[in-house]
Amino acid sequence: VSTQSTGGVRSVYLVDAAVSTGVCTVLITPPGNRSLVTWLDAAREYKYSHLMSPDVWTVVEEASFYYISGFFLNRTLDCMLAIGQHAVEKDKCLVINISAPYLCQYFKEEMQQVLPYCDILIGNADEALAFSKYFGLNTTDLHLIAQKVAAMPKKNTQRSRIVIFTQQGDPIILFKDGKIKEYPVIPISADDIVDTNGAGDAFVGGFLAEYVQGADMDKCVQNGAHAAHMIIQVSGCTLPEEKSSS
Repeated sequence: VSTQSTGGVRSVYLVDAAVSTGVCTVLITPPGNRSLVTWLDAAREYKYSHLMSPDVWTVVEEASFYYISGFFLNRTLDCMLAIGQHAVEKDKCLVINISAPYLCQYFKEEMQQVLPYCDILIGNADEALAFSKYFGLNTTDLHLIAQKVAAMPKKNTQRSRIVIFTQQGDPIILFKDGKIKEYPVIPISADDIVDTNGAGDAFVGGFLAEYVQGADMDKCVQNGAHAAHMIIQVSGCTLPEEKSSS
């Protein structure tokens, strides 16, 4: 929390004394590949009543952009729907990350309920392929998957849905306003890859840092790629104190 405050992040956590904070064990194998074992614990116990409390919902109302991980589909669908409905009513932007391939299989129904509220959908190639498989898109072509996802029913017709798929070392795929565009990632030697954990989250963070400021899509995607490139060269999600100019 202290680190967030230093970075200008306002946090409104739900504190539940009855359960422990979730933990994740990460096993890194050369060249920076990861295996994860997660114990969600308190993360499974977030409550709709906390979101709706005056202090927290005021923060929601004051925001113009919302980013929600797909992991919230497990046990907190009502919270996602509440924020989605608010975003539609106020013409605000809701960004959702698919987050994991298994969510497309085991939480398909919940994802179907949330997707109409989604303005920007982000995922990696494995997640995109899982989405196509379990949602019956009948293709493994990532360009076509992005196009089909963008065309799925949407509540706020004032905004066309943007779909972004990352592919590790292969180009980033963007579908926006009926057009596909690819962005090359920043080249990196395998010897320089320390830990790929958090690369996707770093991409989203870099992308949104520019998007919320009204930057053009090229700059948004490139900044996301830069953030991911930076984070895979350090252990964990540790950001440098000085902003890189590269």
